[in-house]
Order: sequence, then structure tokens, then C-alpha cells
Amino acid sequence: MNGGGSLTLFVHVEEPSMAVALELLLPRILNERRTVPKIIDHGSKQALLNNLPARLKGYARWPNPGLRVLVLVDRDDDDCRRLKTRLEDARRTAGLHSKTQPGPDGRFQVVNRIVVEELEAWFLGDVSALVTAFPGLPESLSHRQAFRDPDAVRGGTWEALHRLLKKSGYYAGSSKLPKIDVARRVAKHMDPARNRSASFRAFATGLTALMT
Repeated sequence: MNGGGSLTLFVHVEEPSMAVALELLLPRILNERRTVPKIIDHGSKQALLNNLPARLKGYARWPNPGLRVLVLVDRDDDDCRRLKTRLEDARRTAGLHSKTQPGPDGRFQVVNRIVVEELEAWFLGDVSALVTAFPGLPESLSHRQAFRDPDAVRGGTWEALHRLLKKSGYYAGSSKLPKIDVARRVAKHMDPARNRSASFRAFATGLTALMT
């Protein structure tokens, strides 16, 4: 537990589509919690990983007991444990506590979360939101074998979603998924309580614990 009072939340992400999605999702998860979320988009995964140690050291010098930091990184093809260890090492070096390793009083300022494997898995975890955003998609999508576990879609999550959308008449002329547009259209319809993605649920519960 982290105690009460007004909190300032810094959220570090690696790409614009995640920033867009969180702008819409954070208020629904945080509800009435007193906080001022600030989303920092590093532009790439490597930039986030390179910038994070200095950012965390800066936060450690900031005399604000209401400081909270959430870090979101796509797993992609990386080893999940090694990636989490890198994030935790940066936090530990800065002298901050995390949900994984809280302080002696049980409090922490940082939550590190791995998005498995990409943001689009969170969208596939809420088929109702997808179908509302893109009415041409089949509502039976979640019952298909390939999409029952949105965190284990083979062949790349955004690629799979792009193929689905193209078959339904969306983005037919695009060689890649327009991630920002998809994020903006889907996230505004998402209900955190019904998401089937284990990665999304880990993010949501971690954020809630961070802000408690």
C-alpha cells in the first residue's frame, strides 16, 4: 500500500499508439483517484530503455511523496524475464522501490509492466470494443482458436489484427496497421473489467496498486 494524498503519475511508453490508448484508458481505471497523469512517449523501445535509468534517478531526487511511475514496454521477441530484470535493475540503481520489491513498509513508487506481446493484444482482449470501432469485424472473433488467448496470437499481434481488419474492408490500401488511428478508435470503447488479455489485467491491477 502507498498511502493517501494527491499523487502525480508519470507513465513511460515506447510508442505514440500506446500514449493515445492510455489517454483514454487511464481515467477509466483510475476512476476518482486524485492524480495528474503525465504520459511520456519515448518514440521507440530502445529509446525508452536507454532513457529510463536517468529518468528514474531524477525522480529519486524529487522530494514528492506522491510520485508514482508506471513503465510499459512491449515484450516483442525479447525474453520476458530478462526484460523485466533490466527494468527492475534501473529502478533499484535509482534507489526507488517497486511493486516487485517494495520497501520495508510495503510502499513503492514504481510499477514495471511488460505488454505481451504488443498493445494490439489488449485490443484483441476486448472484442466488443473492436467490433464497436470496426463494425465489419465478426463478433465471434473471441471464439476462434487463433484468438482465444490474445497474448499468444501467432505471427505477430499487430499483423494479425491488420489482416482481420483488411478482410473486413478496413485499411485495405495500407501495408502496415495504422496503429495510432486504431488505438484512438478502439481504446475509447474499451471496458477494463472485461478484457481477456492477461497482460492487460496485470497492467490494470499494477496501476491500481500503484495508486492506492
